[in-house]
Amino acid sequence: MTIAIGNDHAAPDYKFEIIKYLESQDIKVINHGTDSLDSVDYPDFVHPVASAVNDEKVDLGILLCGSANGVAMTANKYQNVRAGLCWNKEIVSLIKQHNNANILCIPARFTSIPQALAMVKTFLETEFEGGRHQNRIDKIPLK
Repeated sequence: MTIAIGNDHAAPDYKFEIIKYLESQDIKVINHGTDSLDSVDYPDFVHPVASAVNDEKVDLGILLCGSANGVAMTANKYQNVRAGLCWNKEIVSLIKQHNNANILCIPARFTSIPQALAMVKTFLETEFEGGRHQNRIDKIPLK
């Protein structure tokens, strides 16, 4: 499995811990995020992740910023991306089970690193339920 990860200046420490966890699970990680606390523009780090997910060059994506709203809005501009903003494991389960989300968006200013790691673990372990949910997902992209 390969995961693309991106972040702005609000979350390099979160990203480093998530990468460490993913690599411990033998998951390849492509880092598109900043490693610095210096202010940056989050879309510059979202587009490479969303593009890789959209074009199926990676299996999943993870995006982090202060509120995760900006990264989710940017990622969801891509036709084949379903990015979900989550702040607890229960919501992560639902974005996978019901929405077949392929990008997890984490608000670093509203979660702790242990919470973020638990969300990543849930994101990886939760399966899409299909069925009636697939019909809804099929209606998401503009034709």
